[in-house]
Amino acid sequence: MKKSVWKKVTGLGLVLMLGASVLAGCGAGKTSEGASQGGQAASGAAAGTVAKIKERGKFVVGVKYDLNLFGLKDPATGNVEGFDIDIAKAIAKKVLGDENKIELKEVTSKTRIPMLKNGEIDAIIATMTVTEERKKEVDFSDIYFMAGQSLLVKKDSPINGLKDLQKGMKVVTAKGSTSAKNIREKAPDVEVLEFENYAEAFTALKAGQGDALTTDNALLYGMAKQDPNYRVTEETFTEEPYGIAINKGDAEFVKTVNDLLKEMKDNGEYDKIYEKWIGEKPKK
Repeated sequence: MKKSVWKKVTGLGLVLMLGASVLAGCGAGKTSEGASQGGQAASGAAAGTVAKIKERGKFVVGVKYDLNLFGLKDPATGNVEGFDIDIAKAIAKKVLGDENKIELKEVTSKTRIPMLKNGEIDAIIATMTVTEERKKEVDFSDIYFMAGQSLLVKKDSPINGLKDLQKGMKVVTAKGSTSAKNIREKAPDVEVLEFENYAEAFTALKAGQGDALTTDNALLYGMAKQDPNYRVTEETFTEEPYGIAINKGDAEFVKTVNDLLKEMKDNGEYDKIYEKWIGEKPKK
């Protein structure tokens, strides 16, 4: 082989070797960077709700402020009290060891799921009926209260159930509730008026804007307790199982809550809360 040709071959070989080294170096850099980024992604992954609660040092929960017996804000003291509030306190005690390490945020039937999904609250404990449609958006705990939809009417009203709802009558309820959907199906001839929350709906009923108010009987009993001029009809026409709503896929927090509910029912704490607010022991 001629000397000039040999030089060219040798030079080409050196170029290829250097190129390979550079590519290998770049490849190694990318692998290292990728591993580093992967590690950061893993460590930066969204923590579960239990971890967030512990890190924050308080349980932030969405509750109703307008439902006597379940979640009602006292305008004089600013305190919110009710069945749902006591369940929320029990969760705070289980996770943080102190029932007072809790922050209550007001939700309505319309706002509660969006507030959970955008991280404003850790859970919803707000007389929320478990439905297949809602299960597509959130996970639920085991049932913590079983209610049934009914009607609230004036004491002298001729309405005692669905059969008495005639065409031209108006029934009031809250926006975003299963109650609105149910009453339209069960009494298609009546006009349904939806308000922002049940406090507004009850005010509308008292102002003569409706012939009846519909929601779960447990909530209606609270309204009747506020104003003895109204009564709850005996008939219930749905089953309304209440569950605690938790972000989709957070199995750890669902288990934590379910374990607590079982403990409360086993040790009698649940029965005490039930009797305190509903006025009778739960049916077994």
